[in-house]
Amino acid sequence: MSRNFDLMEEMESERAFHSSRIIEPAFPVPGENHNREADRQLTSDLTLSLVQRIFLQQTLEPPRMVVFAGIDHGNGCSQIAASVAETLAGNAPGAVCLVEGNFRSPGLPAMLGTTNYHGLTDALLEEAPIRSFIKLVCNDSLWLLSSGPLAAESPSLLTSERMKALSAELRREFDFVIVDAPPLTRCADAIALGQLSDGVVLVLEANSTRRETALAAAESLRSSGIKIIGAVLNKRTFPIPERLYKRL
Repeated sequence: MSRNFDLMEEMESERAFHSSRIIEPAFPVPGENHNREADRQLTSDLTLSLVQRIFLQQTLEPPRMVVFAGIDHGNGCSQIAASVAETLAGNAPGAVCLVEGNFRSPGLPAMLGTTNYHGLTDALLEEAPIRSFIKLVCNDSLWLLSSGPLAAESPSLLTSERMKALSAELRREFDFVIVDAPPLTRCADAIALGQLSDGVVLVLEANSTRRETALAAAESLRSSGIKIIGAVLNKRTFPIPERLYKRL
């Protein structure tokens, strides 16, 4: 087997992914010699395509609570989850809540220009409405439930009865819930979050994520009864000629 998980098309023939619908947008590495505005536009277009495939082009009822989980640390999962939440809030009716379920390396508040004061940890330890802990980050449609101040017991709270109740409350309060989970290879947090969701989108990194590691992660999800909605290849290098960049 190849050491790298470079070709998403080959996933369709792998038994481990036979029941999942592969979502194929490959997010690029920001260009060094090309038009950076074109890079941003390309990423924006790919995010919209991803949102449409998951949430907006379903013949049946679309998933409402989706977990994004990287295979390894550094796959860019948090950035993709944030971009998907922002794009979904701008293109679908209703309210979206982005949840930072990553207690291992939280970073969403910095990405979205807000604070981490009050968040998921507080919501799991206190009996109060979920809206006491969320922050409005975009108009009236996108909210953030950050990790909150981390405690030694924070990860174990994800398997608590309070977390189950909180998940149900998020579904009642918001039309869509996007959850940023820690890497599947580092801890079981993503499994706990996935069991409360409608499915998981895997995030893989071009030229880095190993095929056997991705397949093992997928098997772990499936054996836990978690649906794999699809996968995204991140940091793909697109050999796009300069003349095409100018047209973007």
